[in-house]
Amino acid sequence: MDHVGGGIFSYSPTGKRVRDNISEIVREEMEALDGQEVDLPSLQYADLWRDSGRYDAFEGEMFTFENREGKDMCLAPTHEEPMADLVRERVRSQRNMPLVLYQIGEKFRDDHPRNGLLRAKQFTMKDAYSFTASEEELDEIYQQMREAYINIFDRVNIEYAIVPADPGAMGGTHSEEFQAPAEVGSDEMNYCPKNNCLFGTKDLSITECPHCEEPLINENAIELGHIFKLGTRYSDPLELTYDTDEGEKQVIMGSYGIGVSRLIPALIEQRNDEDGIIWPESVAPFTISVVPLNDDDEIEEITEEIHDYFGSDDVLIFDNDVSIGEKFAESDLIGIPAKAILGNTFLEDGEIEVEFRDGSREFHKPEEFFEVYA
Repeated sequence: MDHVGGGIFSYSPTGKRVRDNISEIVREEMEALDGQEVDLPSLQYADLWRDSGRYDAFEGEMFTFENREGKDMCLAPTHEEPMADLVRERVRSQRNMPLVLYQIGEKFRDDHPRNGLLRAKQFTMKDAYSFTASEEELDEIYQQMREAYINIFDRVNIEYAIVPADPGAMGGTHSEEFQAPAEVGSDEMNYCPKNNCLFGTKDLSITECPHCEEPLINENAIELGHIFKLGTRYSDPLELTYDTDEGEKQVIMGSYGIGVSRLIPALIEQRNDEDGIIWPESVAPFTISVVPLNDDDEIEEITEEIHDYFGSDDVLIFDNDVSIGEKFAESDLIGIPAKAILGNTFLEDGEIEVEFRDGSREFHKPEEFFEVYA
């Protein structure tokens, strides 16, 4: 990433690859819930936000301005209002629900920037919204979304806990946060270290896990995701209703967010060593790097074969003229999980040496190598 200015970042090719890989995992889990992807504008007229009562509720964090026609506008910090506006002309009966819509895109908040992507003025977020006719349907989708979040964070291989939370400016009746322990985190929690327990709390007086009786660990934390039962918080002021034989009824909403770009620094905080980042395979910018140690014809031939087999999306070939040490260092620095080293071992024994970020090694004949890393 390139720091353009306070709270604003550009993504390098490798950084964008990581963000895209995270987004794809999120997208797969949302589609598994029959979520439908949409794309709403970040540029909004203020009237909709005034109707909901939130235009002045972001404590100065909303970017607001007046356009050349003298109309108040804003950059959306979240999309509950625009989503409700999108749905209210399309959901007219109970048969149209339950409905889950989501998007992965940019949000804008005039936050105080700190710790890089952890607190930025522009960031990538997945926000999903459910629309149901009953609290029971909301409870069911909320639990499904909760399980989807567990799947997402497990798939990106990050340590986290689930923490009861205050809905805050979002409103609603119930919410939970997914918090990743990290020294640079701006939150604080006590959490259970036992695998698959996932208990966390901001009540620091609780020192023992109520589920498994393990001693809790106190740590700063990074908020990765937040899920809410909104009820009719937005349906009431925005007149989001559906028709029944008894008249109009309010649609019941839920809201579910994940900080896609925030996951990047959270992973880096948890997964690094003195040589650089250690990306999990699921989000790494490349599956493997190839480091030829000399210009031998056999090595050039197997290098091209590896490139053709995997394609440029999965393999990074270090065929530049920098030193071998620099090639190794760069591969480790950007976090590629494994290096295929092509040198004397290949020329003498016909085996490809694979070195992992933890220092372990494997040796494979080419046909075996392709089967293992395909």
